[in-house]
Amino acid sequence: MQPSSATTFGTARRTQLFDELLALFLSEGFAHLTLDDIAARLRCSKSTLYTLADSKDGLVVAATVHFFRGATAAVESQVAAVDGARERITTYLAAVGRALDAASAQFMADLGAFGPAREVYETNTAIAAQRVQELIADGVAAGDFRDVHAAFAGELAATMMVGIQQGRVRAATGLDDAAAYRELAAILTGGINA
Repeated sequence: MQPSSATTFGTARRTQLFDELLALFLSEGFAHLTLDDIAARLRCSKSTLYTLADSKDGLVVAATVHFFRGATAAVESQVAAVDGARERITTYLAAVGRALDAASAQFMADLGAFGPAREVYETNTAIAAQRVQELIADGVAAGDFRDVHAAFAGELAATMMVGIQQGRVRAATGLDDAAAYRELAAILTGGINA
């Protein structure tokens, strides 16, 4: 059964609003914005926003989930396009960094200060760390990497990824999240080469 054109339009409009909401949050952050501000900026009514979520907090969480869902799909499509363990890990971490390039410092600060959205970031960081561990294990099994303990190397990556997510790396080094992911890729893959 095909969806009606009204349903298709509703879904398309909803996706468009999420994209616009996300673009607004990524560029300016969200803590300072009220529902009235958001509605005015997106040229919609507050009742339209309530079709996306039941509160501003809900909008923030939904937009954060939308961001990470899109970023994950983009990252994985880039990884699928390359061969070799080193290239896959480098591509993965660099793509994560590029995905975070879209996020302003204000968005990242607001994300860190708002528990429910921070939990989304933390969950996605944990998933990404697990993915790096899988890529390392694949590389060891293929002989592309020396026989490192994949769980240890993955935990090393996870520790750095959490440090990046929590802002400790930025504070200590001045590197933004995207640049830190690129550095992690270079160090990690250089250290485990066969």
